[in-house]
Amino acid sequence: MIKNILRLENLAILLLAIYIYSINSDNWIIFIILFFVPDLSIIGYLKNHKTGAALYNLVHNYSPAIFIMGFGVLINEALIVSFGSILLAHVGMDRLLGFGLKENTGFKDTHLGKIGK
Repeated sequence: MIKNILRLENLAILLLAIYIYSINSDNWIIFIILFFVPDLSIIGYLKNHKTGAALYNLVHNYSPAIFIMGFGVLINEALIVSFGSILLAHVGMDRLLGFGLKENTGFKDTHLGKIGK
């Protein structure tokens, strides 16, 4: 039951982020390309689990996205709001699919449980 509530919550965030992007930009090719850029943060796992988890978690949480969007609003720059909304959408999609913040023990160990269970 709780997992379903969390998935619905993250689906709402994903849809809201897409809506915010649609208000600020109409270039969906850029959206698709940049949508997967946050996944480059897994490169930290090449060093070790601790570095990988730290880098992944830095990028894959809502705070940076909200900060970027807020900064864009503050300086009245729609492009920056768009970038933040892409990150917000990415994190929402990841959480919707069950990918959570990573534990130091391995990529599949997340705050939402083990990936693949």
